[in-house]
Amino acid sequence: MSVTGTTGLVFLLGSPVAQSKSPLMHNAAFEATGEDLVYVAFDVGLGGAADALRGMRALGVRGGNVTMPLKQAVAPLVDRLAPLASLIGAVNTIVNEDGVLVGHNTDGEGYFRGLAEAGIPYVGKKLTIIGAGGAATAIAVQAAAEGVRAVAMFNGRDHFFEQAMRLADELRDRFAFDISVHEREDDAALRREIASSDVLVNATSVGMGPLRGQSIVADATYFHRDLVVTDVVYVPAETKLLELARRAGCRTVSGIGMNIFQAAGAFKLWTHKDMPIDLVKTVVFGGCAIDQ
Repeated sequence: MSVTGTTGLVFLLGSPVAQSKSPLMHNAAFEATGEDLVYVAFDVGLGGAADALRGMRALGVRGGNVTMPLKQAVAPLVDRLAPLASLIGAVNTIVNEDGVLVGHNTDGEGYFRGLAEAGIPYVGKKLTIIGAGGAATAIAVQAAAEGVRAVAMFNGRDHFFEQAMRLADELRDRFAFDISVHEREDDAALRREIASSDVLVNATSVGMGPLRGQSIVADATYFHRDLVVTDVVYVPAETKLLELARRAGCRTVSGIGMNIFQAAGAFKLWTHKDMPIDLVKTVVFGGCAIDQ
């Protein structure tokens, strides 16, 4: 890929980002589709989000992705939120429309496309989601739209928990959706909800970066053999959570599918083209299976 005086910039903001496959994925897709764009990752913490978006406007950056811990922090900083991102209260994709920064969220779509790719049925099923940040709320909102029967969310008693409570009220009002929110420390509730669930989702960063080798669920006694255990973390492809679940006889789904398909949604927003999914799977992930 040649970088010239006309090449546009797309970036990733978040921290940490060193493990991200997004630059490899998008640069391969830009080259394959003839887009004169280059994708670069910037390690930006919460304190730098506003400055990064000011730079995006000043430099005419085409678009960007936002990852943890910035997804919710960026939402009030863009000029306009797409309807889904507004409901979720979090942004994972920004499109620069002639100086107007529009925030979108493709995480929920990416998660359920990943499940479908792995052959996991979810319509009429129940999900337990651990976490209440940007990825978790995106999955919960998309679940209401995708025909999921019920969702139970777990998080520590912090501002994310309060946001999850408000989101649950809105989803009940809008969709008559069966959703409950619980404290992560309520072990009895976690065991009960997992026992009655078809799919478990780790929507936290536990298992990646400095938390690699740790599991959001303490041990395999929480699982049952009909449970599908999924993770939004994709580096490593098999987190400690997925290893525990696999050893317990559960079917597992890595975060690779969500990562690919949320990226495909962002790619479409920036370029109005379909991402070459098979190419991305081969070049970036070596054809690694999504389900294990």
